[in-house]
Amino acid sequence: MPTYEYACESCGNQWEARQRISESPLTTCPKCEQPQARRLISGGSFVLKGDGWYKDLYHKPAAAKKSGGESGSGGGSSSSASS
Repeated sequence: MPTYEYACESCGNQWEARQRISESPLTTCPKCEQPQARRLISGGSFVLKGDGWYKDLYHKPAAAKKSGGESGSGGGSSSSASS
């Protein structure tokens, strides 16, 4: 079941509620009991874990790491060529 965030426009109370997707949004604040509750739009908490997943979503193959090291030595060659 998803967790939804709510905020009361009357008292400013914020809370979370676990609801089925098919359920209607809550309208009554549990703190002040006013019908001013609104569902908030928030980011999900989807996290990929384990081998094969990368935090930045980009895979850097071993060949790219080698070419990066070669460009560093290539930079040294161009500095000697300019001297």
